[in-house]
Amino acid sequence: MPALDATLLPWSDLADQYPCETLMVGNGASRAFWKPFGYFSLYEEAQRAGRKKGLAISDQALFKSLSSELFEPVLTALNTTVRTNAALAINSTAPLNRYYSIKEALIHAVRTVHMPWSAMPEAALSTLNQALRGYRNVYTSNYDLLLVWAVQHDPKGFAELFDEQGFFDVRRTAGQGTRVLHLHGGMHLLKLPDGTTRQRSASSVEMLEGFAVNVPGEVPLFVNEERSDEKLRAIRSSDYLSWSLGQLASEHRGMCLFGQHLDSNDRHLLDAIRSARPSHLAIAIRPLGEASVINQKRHFTSRFEDMPDTALHFFDAQTHPLGLASTTV
Repeated sequence: MPALDATLLPWSDLADQYPCETLMVGNGASRAFWKPFGYFSLYEEAQRAGRKKGLAISDQALFKSLSSELFEPVLTALNTTVRTNAALAINSTAPLNRYYSIKEALIHAVRTVHMPWSAMPEAALSTLNQALRGYRNVYTSNYDLLLVWAVQHDPKGFAELFDEQGFFDVRRTAGQGTRVLHLHGGMHLLKLPDGTTRQRSASSVEMLEGFAVNVPGEVPLFVNEERSDEKLRAIRSSDYLSWSLGQLASEHRGMCLFGQHLDSNDRHLLDAIRSARPSHLAIAIRPLGEASVINQKRHFTSRFEDMPDTALHFFDAQTHPLGLASTTV
């Protein structure tokens, strides 16, 4: 491993020398924008919500029995059980009761940690919108609504990956403009019983307030905090998520990583980048001191040490449009 120092280039200088057509955004970007996004686990937040609004003991027991802290697979399993019971004329209300109980806890947890629409400055939306449209493809592992709201602010110039009824069709994904792909789903997406994906038609405050308030049979499609193998299992059960991960694995040109740590819980994302072998990586680092910068450089260098043909370049996150102090709320 070469000697590392604490030097970080300004984003504009690096972008001039090594253009990036692809942007990959992680939770660090959301935290830089809205600090409460720094929570550790949505499942733990749902547990903390208390007896009336949080996960009941029986709800938690179901998660434990399925060896998962992901909401989507658990809600999907309950949905399947309800439909199977109905088909077999089995009279049991327990699965449906658990379904609504878990969904209520999920709704409350999300509304507790998510940035309210009323706190979103229009100028910040415009800044985010302009930053995104500078790329051919934007990937995000976040399931919050920041990028959704940013695109809705001025959708012209962004590719529409869902049809007029809001459904995803893998046969029509070559739209004109910047494509924004949600690797872990998002609060704006729903999974249908057959594994297909629908995008909600709401916007602004309704997109947040109406989260998970959907018709029976449709489950919020997002992959919250869990081990990488559990995340990958959930991704493979969705047409949209599996397609999005496949697109990431084919990105051969320059890629900018912003707010991505790529730790063990996101091994599947790291493996996709390794499969893609992009020509170079521009990696954002927040300068929290010389030792911190060097440690972060060492972390990423070790992550990509088996990619000798991919050059790594590091830049100051605070000089990128996504990290400007003016966008912090």
